[in-house]
Amino acid sequence: MPSTLITNARLVNEGRQTEGDLRIENGRIAAIGSGLQARAGEEVVDARGRWLLPGMIDDQVHFREPGLTHKGDIASESAAAVAGGLTSFMDMPNTNPPTLDAAALEGKYAAAAGRAWGNHGFYLGASNDNLEAVRSLDPKTAPGIKVFMGASTGNMLVDNPETLDGIFREAPTPIITHCEDTPTIDRTMAEFKEKYGADGLTAAMHPDIRSREACIKSTRLAMELARRHGTRLHVLHISTADELALFERGPLVGADGKVRKKITAETCIHFLRFDRADYARLGNLIKCNPAIKDASDRAALTQALVDDVIDVLATDHAPHTLEEKEKPYLQAPSGLPLVQYALLAAIELVHEGRLDITRVVQKASHAPAQLFDVAERGFLREGYWADLVLVDDAPLTVRREDVLSKCGWSPFEGTTFRSRIASTWVNGQLVWNGRELVGAPAGRRLEFAR
Repeated sequence: MPSTLITNARLVNEGRQTEGDLRIENGRIAAIGSGLQARAGEEVVDARGRWLLPGMIDDQVHFREPGLTHKGDIASESAAAVAGGLTSFMDMPNTNPPTLDAAALEGKYAAAAGRAWGNHGFYLGASNDNLEAVRSLDPKTAPGIKVFMGASTGNMLVDNPETLDGIFREAPTPIITHCEDTPTIDRTMAEFKEKYGADGLTAAMHPDIRSREACIKSTRLAMELARRHGTRLHVLHISTADELALFERGPLVGADGKVRKKITAETCIHFLRFDRADYARLGNLIKCNPAIKDASDRAALTQALVDDVIDVLATDHAPHTLEEKEKPYLQAPSGLPLVQYALLAAIELVHEGRLDITRVVQKASHAPAQLFDVAERGFLREGYWADLVLVDDAPLTVRREDVLSKCGWSPFEGTTFRSRIASTWVNGQLVWNGRELVGAPAGRRLEFAR
């Protein structure tokens, strides 16, 4: 692989913006400095003062493989991801069949080999009857163990108290949780059906049916279990202002460079860009679990990133076909495709003055690498893998025909972002040139330094 020299960049890394150059050799960052001189045969990219970021590491995606590949697959969704500056992803276990043992886990890695445009890790799922698989998991083979403490598909709703206690006691990796209390949701759903009739329910009611009370109750239970057993717990897709008071404020990593928080929180880009008012326009297209809630929640979640209450910004990318989404509310599945425009949507918060670009990089690149012990990624550091994103301050309007996800649509259609992804490198290989995918899939299996 020929070396590449990126010159005149604004490098964003570890809380700072600096002017400089960066050299890629053999897939890694070989040098960072000022006034680096091009070598014979070296490709030179003049960044012209644009931001150069470490690629986004998304700790929560549903790429739908195996079993649900009419919605998306590892190849299609990772292609959309790198087009959006997302260079590494961690995929969820609620596929068909679910990823509930080491053999299924290795099967997903085998399926990704040579097809994934981005680097990849796969979670082991927990169920009511796979405690032995949880206990025996090699911690170097998965970013973590996913526990659905709320509604899920198939056998993946863990609602047995003894099993939950055992999972939190035995887990050899971080536990990540979907926290919504199913009995609370079921009770509220019954009340809404009685009041409006099943045919009278709409997406606008979703934040009340999948209520904040259901989120808070389940999050508290997960935190109680984690504290009881000293478990590293990461609570996914926080959607309410109410839950924020439960989490510790402060930096994720201490002065010694080690993760200091035992319990951490993530929110997702759709909770920062949409709120209750958007159901009138988008309906089931923004139906997701947990639900997008009020404008006050949206503002509080953004501020929680600033205040280091929320540690990670992710997508929860979960594609469904338009045909599925156009069904009546009760039949329409929950989830939306996000990887292609998530980083741009986060950078839009920078243009709006709500976040600093260094904060975006901290939450979307540094923190996921630190939290999940990802080896040699997530930073602009010499010797690290060259997962890089060059951002151009030129407007981009989202069009359906440009969507690379297999589902073929985006909730951001018609939105004009003030930035666009000019280039994406994965393991030193250019895979997105600002207009189209180039080369071949360059993703590697993520390694976990544990």
